[in-house]
Amino acid sequence: MKKLLLIFIFPFFGWSNPLDFNRDVRPILSDKCFSCHGPDEHGRKADLRLDIENDAKHEDLMAIVAGKPDESEMIYRIHSDDEEELMPPPEIGKPLSQREKEMLEQWIKEGAIWADHWAYVDPVKHSQPQVIDSNWPTHWIDRFTLADIKKNQLKPAPDAAPITLVRRLHFDLTGLPPTPQEVTNFATNPSPRAYASLIDDLLASPHFGERMTAYWLDLVRYADTVGYHGDQPHNISPYRDWVINAFNQNMPFDQFTREQLAGDLLPGSTTQQKVASGYNRLLQTTHEGGLQIKEYDAIYAADRVRNVSEVWMGATVGCAQCHDHKYDPYTIKDNYALAAFFADIGDRGFNGNSLPTKRPPEIIIHNPENLARIQHLQKEMNALVPPANQKKFQEFQNRKNRLISTLKKAKEKDKQDLQNKLGNLNQEISKLAGEQELARYRKIRREKVEIEKMGRPTMISQAVKPRNMRVLPRGNWMDESGPFVLPAVPEFLGQIKSNKDRLNRLDLANWLTDPKNGKGKLNARVLANRIWYLLFGKGLAPDLTDFGGQGTPPEHPELLDNLALSLIDKQWNIKAFIKDIMLSRTYRQATLPGEGYQSFQVAQRLPAEFIRDNTLAISGLLVPTIGGPSVKPFQPGGYYRHLNFPQRKYTADTGEAQWRRGLYVHWQRQFLHPMMKAFDAPSREECTTQRPQSNTPLAALVLLNDPTFLKAAKSFAGKIVKRGGDSFGNRLAFAFEVALSRPPDSFEENTLAQLIDDRNSASAESWTPLARAILNLAETNLRR
Repeated sequence: MKKLLLIFIFPFFGWSNPLDFNRDVRPILSDKCFSCHGPDEHGRKADLRLDIENDAKHEDLMAIVAGKPDESEMIYRIHSDDEEELMPPPEIGKPLSQREKEMLEQWIKEGAIWADHWAYVDPVKHSQPQVIDSNWPTHWIDRFTLADIKKNQLKPAPDAAPITLVRRLHFDLTGLPPTPQEVTNFATNPSPRAYASLIDDLLASPHFGERMTAYWLDLVRYADTVGYHGDQPHNISPYRDWVINAFNQNMPFDQFTREQLAGDLLPGSTTQQKVASGYNRLLQTTHEGGLQIKEYDAIYAADRVRNVSEVWMGATVGCAQCHDHKYDPYTIKDNYALAAFFADIGDRGFNGNSLPTKRPPEIIIHNPENLARIQHLQKEMNALVPPANQKKFQEFQNRKNRLISTLKKAKEKDKQDLQNKLGNLNQEISKLAGEQELARYRKIRREKVEIEKMGRPTMISQAVKPRNMRVLPRGNWMDESGPFVLPAVPEFLGQIKSNKDRLNRLDLANWLTDPKNGKGKLNARVLANRIWYLLFGKGLAPDLTDFGGQGTPPEHPELLDNLALSLIDKQWNIKAFIKDIMLSRTYRQATLPGEGYQSFQVAQRLPAEFIRDNTLAISGLLVPTIGGPSVKPFQPGGYYRHLNFPQRKYTADTGEAQWRRGLYVHWQRQFLHPMMKAFDAPSREECTTQRPQSNTPLAALVLLNDPTFLKAAKSFAGKIVKRGGDSFGNRLAFAFEVALSRPPDSFEENTLAQLIDDRNSASAESWTPLARAILNLAETNLRR
């Protein structure tokens, strides 16, 4: 490396506090330096590695000389005017800003203090900060947040108004708006006891499971169709219902993890645990006749690695599919060793254009009522015909049906022989039970068969002999020169100790949730951050997907650490964890405009599904039934015209199915429902940890013209004139209380009055324009 000849010192303005390596310096090095001087040894330049302290400070290279920026090659290179020496090289297109250069220089001047990457260090318990204003905190969380607010020389935002708070709780815990009565009950008595009781009531609501499931399905890329090629529907909706029930039953998150990754491998695996194992079948698949099986083995393996690492580890291990990770210590071997855990999933060779497509193994699932009826009918059948004879009866019955069919078509000379056989068969059937028991047995069996037809098939995991997994150089599925690998976790994160010849998916699930011998603490940190995001609108670590080098470090690492350990201390109890956060004064703060530092709460538009739910709930159309098959609401004609292999026509559901929650809307990956798409719902081809929030005319046009929203407006108008009283003022006040939980102001009253020709009209049609306007207000679909 060239000797340092000249240092041109740029003006430096400095920072009042010492720099923090993980917060201030590592993001710069990761973004601008690691691609050439990071973990990937094949892409590394000049034998310089800047992601490891000893290598970065090696005395022979003098890239970083602690305390001496004027002797550090790094500082010379980042300030150089010579394009041959300048770092990062101009052709990379990632120049350092002046501020970044100053920070690197200041960091070295302060001693180039290093720290291991924050996400790969287990969280530790931090003492609560001492605060001067001891009256404000009501919870241990508040001491951390208040200390940060004071650090910015600010005062905390005021508490949210009771009406705002009750709406916030309902949207956060159920995804549905409160009724006027629920608002009144709390607003007239917003005591701490009433607040805690309201949280308990909402956590106990069956709609809590629906709210949490909507987010979980984004993470695991749930959809009702295969995604690739013809994007045919596949059978998986019972998995969605399992997730709802798991959240409602408050299944601990470690068990929630085990049942999804390895429900079929659990001892005495139940039907519902097998349904949970459908997680492993959620990925995109192709059913094209000419597919290359080995190619799709590689595609599916890569997909599973991406998802399991992003969902449970906040890691982008999928970036090591073709080479060692550019920014994190994951190697290409780690990628394929992690993929080897899923080599026992039979997802090969399915093709054909059937609707829905066939992807065995599948089992049939019944709703509780039908399952109970089936079991009752079976008991009645057992009382009439002993169980040991039922199989034989069915065989005889099938033979009898075939004989009768043959007899009808037989020639005259053959009929006598067939009739004799039929008579003998009837005698055999009579021996199984009396004649009367058999009019009745047949009748009960017919009813049972009809109910069984109502069951829903769902894909499950069923372990087969694992395929051999080898490293694919450059990710090339045709290159079989790479070494074979067995299931293993990333080497730098430790290993799973086992006496077994081969680890399986259950071992992986246990490792992911074990805080002592596995990476349960990393998992807890990832989950705690995402739950914080759901309750505040922003994660403590802003990048919810990537806790690695390219992710943004947490703004409040000590608070995040304590939250992660709290989740483990609560035995992965999600409801208890959520309630604990909600009891803090930090959660109860008012939202403030812009990116202020006085409040942790961020106002945000409701997710796409909840916008639909909110409108249907306000209008009175919502059918709140939990679970069931996916539904198809109205959508524009011809939207599926380019959906081929095979071609298909969209047929909207009728009756109550039309008014189900958005969670149950049919999720067509390639042609997502236009309403969902307009409000930024993902196609679910990949894990989505945080949806974007766009603001386009398309969204407004959906609210105005989508048939579902038009019918909801008409229904809301009918509700207003029927229940709102006799005067215009009373009706408008009623409409606002239902939709916004508050009365209208004078400007709103005067403006909306212009939408009605006859203010005294009791016609729903007359009030529909006003109802549409209220449903289209930004505030209606805003969670504050």
